Amino acid sequence: MKNRKENKIENKIENKNEKKKNVIYVCVVALLFFSLSVAAWLKPADEFSATERRVLDQFPGISWDGILSGRFMQQFEEYTLDQFPLRDTFRSIKAMTHLYLFGQSDNNDVYIADGYVSKLDYPLSEKALSKAVKKFRSIYDKYMAGTDVKVYHAVIPDKNFFLAEENGYPAYDYEKMFAYLQENLPDMAYIDITGLLSVEDFYYTDTHWRQECIVDVAKVLGDAMGVKLEAEYEAVTPDTPFYGVYYGQLALPIEPDSITYLEHEDFAECTIINHETSKEISMYDAGKAAGRDPYEMFLSGSLSVITIDNPNASTEKELVIFRDSFGSSLAPLLVEGYAKITILDARYLNEVMIGNFVEFDDQDVLFIHSTGVINNETAF
Repeated sequence: MKNRKENKIENKIENKNEKKKNVIYVCVVALLFFSLSVAAWLKPADEFSATERRVLDQFPGISWDGILSGRFMQQFEEYTLDQFPLRDTFRSIKAMTHLYLFGQSDNNDVYIADGYVSKLDYPLSEKALSKAVKKFRSIYDKYMAGTDVKVYHAVIPDKNFFLAEENGYPAYDYEKMFAYLQENLPDMAYIDITGLLSVEDFYYTDTHWRQECIVDVAKVLGDAMGVKLEAEYEAVTPDTPFYGVYYGQLALPIEPDSITYLEHEDFAECTIINHETSKEISMYDAGKAAGRDPYEMFLSGSLSVITIDNPNASTEKELVIFRDSFGSSLAPLLVEGYAKITILDARYLNEVMIGNFVEFDDQDVLFIHSTGVINNETAF
């Protein structure tokens, strides 16, 4: 048996060791915070986040008005959050904690289901639907009513159409959306393409569909518009990995996609003009495949006005497409059947300018947009 003196000595030693541990913990934490603080001030400000696909906040300008109003401190806080050292590492730790430690079903509204990354889009916005219909009807009434144009519309479902409800995530009523559009766009023949698509037709880490998977969609659209599309394409896959828009938003180290585009010998003879710059562009921009948004390699992204003249088209017909970014990869697959295609993005093009690029007479006109754009109150 130990006597009281020995116990007292042991307790002193234990207390001393405990104090040393506490001092070490405090020093480590203080050193960590000090190092991060120094790094935050010494690190040059990054202009762009490749993982988040967005421009980062920079150090705000200093003014008495900004300081007194509190605007400077708000902007400074946003700047420090964007420029924090090891930002992506800490974002990954946060995502892992949310999803795997706390068992949450999503991180920043982004979730993984069946190996695909998607983002919640809920609920259905009647305001957004109304704005989209109003925009499409206004364009139709201004330019197409009373002409011989044949007008069609189609809707591209997002990945939530295939993933959300069956994996326990909230999903809006897609059938209600489709029915609303058909009911309120009576002058446009509806082409249903939803049955041609599955989740496998989309990228794992991105919102968009794969061009190599939508040849059948292009053929159905062509058939509905009276054009036979029979071209065979060569699939080309660059070595550059494709980190889709959801990759950075999820903030987990998952495998990237690969991006594939379809080539045809007639594409080289097409004349493709970007009317924002009045310069000729190519069907695919290989340089953008390694850029900030690789999907912009298709027709250089969501430009407001593009024309494609195809001297080898199977018809003399002309097509006008009103589209969002999904249309950039679809349009090349329709080139075979039309001598001229005009591609318009009504999100970026003022309605009164449309007549400067198209004189509507007897063209085919296709309105085709994704559900994510139609359900976005700020899109139109």
